[in-house]
Amino acid sequence: MTLPDLPQMQSRAWQRMLSGRRLDLLNPSPLDIEIADIVHGLARVARWNGQTIGSHIFSVAQHSVLVEAVMRQLAPRIDHRARLAALLHDAPEYVIGDMISPFKAVLAGTYKAVEHRLQAAIHIRFGLPATLPDDITTLVKTADRGAACLEAVALAGFDAAEARRLFGRDPGLSEAARSDYLTPWTVTITEQRFMERFRAVMSSALPP
Repeated sequence: MTLPDLPQMQSRAWQRMLSGRRLDLLNPSPLDIEIADIVHGLARVARWNGQTIGSHIFSVAQHSVLVEAVMRQLAPRIDHRARLAALLHDAPEYVIGDMISPFKAVLAGTYKAVEHRLQAAIHIRFGLPATLPDDITTLVKTADRGAACLEAVALAGFDAAEARRLFGRDPGLSEAARSDYLTPWTVTITEQRFMERFRAVMSSALPP
């Protein structure tokens, strides 16, 4: 994978994690990435710039769990690599935060380079290729857009027609699943649910 060049930085470009790791944001090492840090950070980052209903934020961590659930709905027999990629698709946001897509499009450039480097290091840390195969990338994007469609209507004030136009079709989750995944969870529950799915996906990769 060829990564974009980044400007030379004279000031500090690393962050201390609660695990004790020191993550260089411009040249991240997979050895400095811990799932506990990712989950802790993502559970505290709000989707939709916080413009969602409910007593709690709808976090990037909860969104990631929803995306993995949507993927299982769309492709029940998909292997663990795709499900892991779905769970980790927004993982860089544990250190760079979430940014709504319209603003990302304006910034592009350096922001995307930092995001791509972090994503590659995260993939390597958990046994995925730095750059995902095209078929997995397509599945993740489809599940991500399906989750966004659900969130837009249930949480962010969009009507169904507008959500379909912007994000594509509703992925068809059951009513019980919608009620569960689209009710904003507390930080503690979010961390627990994310880790449950992460452990389940990782264990499915082990030989019987």
